[in-house]
Amino acid sequence: MVVEFINFLVLVVCVLIGVAFVTLLERKILGYIQIRKGPNKVGWMGILQPFSDAVKLFTKEQMVPTMSNFLVYYMCPVFSLFISLLVWVVVPYETGLMSFNLSILFFLCCLSIGVYSTMVAGWSSNCKYSLLGSLRAVAQTISYEVSLALILLSFVMLIGGFNLELLNKYQSQLWFIMVSFPLAMVWFSSCLAETNRTPFDFTEGESELVSGFNTEYGSGGFALIFMAEYASILFMSVLFVIFFLGGSPFSVMFYLKSVMIAFIFVWVRGTLPRLRYDKLMYLAWKSYLPVSINYLSFFVGFKMMCFCLVYN
Repeated sequence: MVVEFINFLVLVVCVLIGVAFVTLLERKILGYIQIRKGPNKVGWMGILQPFSDAVKLFTKEQMVPTMSNFLVYYMCPVFSLFISLLVWVVVPYETGLMSFNLSILFFLCCLSIGVYSTMVAGWSSNCKYSLLGSLRAVAQTISYEVSLALILLSFVMLIGGFNLELLNKYQSQLWFIMVSFPLAMVWFSSCLAETNRTPFDFTEGESELVSGFNTEYGSGGFALIFMAEYASILFMSVLFVIFFLGGSPFSVMFYLKSVMIAFIFVWVRGTLPRLRYDKLMYLAWKSYLPVSINYLSFFVGFKMMCFCLVYN
């Protein structure tokens, strides 16, 4: 038990350092997309910029709106970061961490709980912009979770279990992205929507909601929300690699592929404009849902055919 706890603490520290450098990577890439330099003053080539930003945010005075529901308002960013870090235990590290047989179900539970922190953060701020942003987040997350759950169910049918370690074994010869490329694209787009990233960042639409659900947050509270968002992006990148690109967390290629997916997250932000809200819902229910259901039917039929061939 003690060893597992120490392993989890090391994992949390590594994830937080990874979050720091993903923010630096994003600011650098967006800088070059917009033909400018990005952070390059603090440390060598701006490498210490994320840490100086963290020190600045956590040492600022914490402002609390007088009309807010104080305790809930204060705890939401902490809960959001806790969920974003807790979900990392499902990654099959094979080093004594909590690798368990129902890891896909655990991931779905964490994904569903994560929306509550956004919703309650917007409500407890007692600000109309925050409330509108949180309501959008609820509708958006629920819509895209349906497609994500169906895609996960497709893989559960294909590999015959809920353990993520099975995906590594099944992809030793052929990556799943080769046989289900449309499904990979649907999964990636749904991940963008789940993590509230461009072009699906309606919860914090600056043009009409000031800053969305986190309008009333500053200093440490904003930093925690920021860290939770980037921890989720990093996790979704790792999960994409596990599901579609294969590889063990013990290999260097696994992490290179994860960084490549994180780079695509940033690339999309620097390239695409925000969608219209009705287009977002149309995409979820009229485009992604039929594709997910068709692939689920295909995988179920494929598995039944294999079962019949083996036992006849």
